[in-house]
Amino acid sequence: MAEAHHAIEVRSKCGIQGCSEMADRSISAKRLEKAEMNFSESVGKRVHLCKKHYREFKKKTKKDRELESLGW
Repeated sequence: MAEAHHAIEVRSKCGIQGCSEMADRSISAKRLEKAEMNFSESVGKRVHLCKKHYREFKKKTKKDRELESLGW
């Protein structure tokens, strides 16, 4: 029987400028730009966020997410 492959969790640092916390989530860079949050330019398509900055992102985009769910 084949062995199950176990993914090794690699945690990176938060992509927000000046933050050195470990990242919990990742968000697309385009969505983060819309929220007007300052992230380092070398992150690529996705930006890793620590718990504090993810909460900040959620607060800044709450109205937009509500409108999306209503179909506007």
